[in-house]
Amino acid sequence: MHELSIAMSLVQIADEAARKAEATKVTVLFVRIGALSSVAPDALRFSFDLAAAGTLVEGARLEIEELPVRVFCEPCGVESDLPNPQLFCCPICQQPTGRLVQGRELELTSLEAI
Repeated sequence: MHELSIAMSLVQIADEAARKAEATKVTVLFVRIGALSSVAPDALRFSFDLAAAGTLVEGARLEIEELPVRVFCEPCGVESDLPNPQLFCCPICQQPTGRLVQGRELELTSLEAI
């Protein structure tokens, strides 16, 4: 379960940012997770609560935005989400496409602290 190490990293980053800003508590973290990132959002939420214990992040809300797989199709010239990310084919023209635009993200986009 690599989500625990990811949660620990998120907590460390947020805790350091809060201390640097002289905040006393982190209230919410905003995270974006791509469908191909191999991160299970539910496991990350569970791990986050464990990792945050005893830090300025304890009790903070973890807001996760799940991002679909998006590709750019050269023949169509269109960017679109893949309904089935196991098949890298354009949903419009059905041609194979390998130009991934979105789906591998794992990023802390912002946090709120008081």
